[in-house]
Amino acid sequence: KPVAAVCHGAQLLAATGDIKGRTISAYPACQVEVELAGATYANIAVDQAVTDGPFVTAPAWPAHPAWIAQFLVVLGTKITH
Repeated sequence: KPVAAVCHGAQLLAATGDIKGRTISAYPACQVEVELAGATYANIAVDQAVTDGPFVTAPAWPAHPAWIAQFLVVLGTKITH
């Protein structure tokens, strides 16, 4: 199932054990939890997001445009103008 998380949401993902082997972004203070859960921490710009399989993650609220755009792709959404 598609999962989107921003900021400290990666702590919840880490607690599930489902991010092992994935690349996950989060608020920088959450890097330790991400890595202890077996994921690779994506140290990206605060306004960027990263997608790895069903996971779309971002470090903070300035990434909302990139995060939503990537999550819509994961969901298979098509937007036309």
